[in-house]
Amino acid sequence: MNLVSAILSGFALGGSLIVAIGAQNAFILRQGLIRSNVFVLCLICAVSDALLITAGVGGLGAAVSQSPVLIAVATLSGAVFLASYAVMAFRRAARPGVLVAGTPEAMALGNAVAACLAFTFLNPHVYLDTVVLLGSLSAAFKGVERVAYGAGAALASFVWFFALGYGARLLAPVFAKPAAWRVLDLVIGIVMGLIAAGLIVSFLRGA
Repeated sequence: MNLVSAILSGFALGGSLIVAIGAQNAFILRQGLIRSNVFVLCLICAVSDALLITAGVGGLGAAVSQSPVLIAVATLSGAVFLASYAVMAFRRAARPGVLVAGTPEAMALGNAVAACLAFTFLNPHVYLDTVVLLGSLSAAFKGVERVAYGAGAALASFVWFFALGYGARLLAPVFAKPAAWRVLDLVIGIVMGLIAAGLIVSFLRGA
């Protein structure tokens, strides 16, 4: 297998894992719609994925998957955070806003960065996808090809998050109506609530 094939393999698998609707993607979509700190938040998500993918390809995946304590802490922390954000989303849905430039709903940079980091590192699925799964599958590659595979997966994250963050503004005319914001926040609340519930169920089954 050559380097191009390894890069494409990593890109395809990495892309298939991050495109699924999740808490992180929902957060970036909403920030993109209100055009708030888009570049910084997309960069944080992409770089974080790249670091986790690098760790997985480097062999950390096996260690993480064999640590019940680490998995339990990450699972419960993620469930609490996601459930809290789901409640916030449902509250916003009860009082939907309208998309305007400089909307007061935009978060301060520090708060947005903190939320973005929480969505990234308090979600156990992130570790399962990037560190464990991508890391495990990298065993099929050797030497430089393994590096190329990891680079391809990381590239998929950069492409996806920046496309999502900046592409969201194309939907701005739709979100000029309060009803559209209500639907979006309801979807975000449901998605995050379901993920939180799934994490709790997973923890209880493994307890």
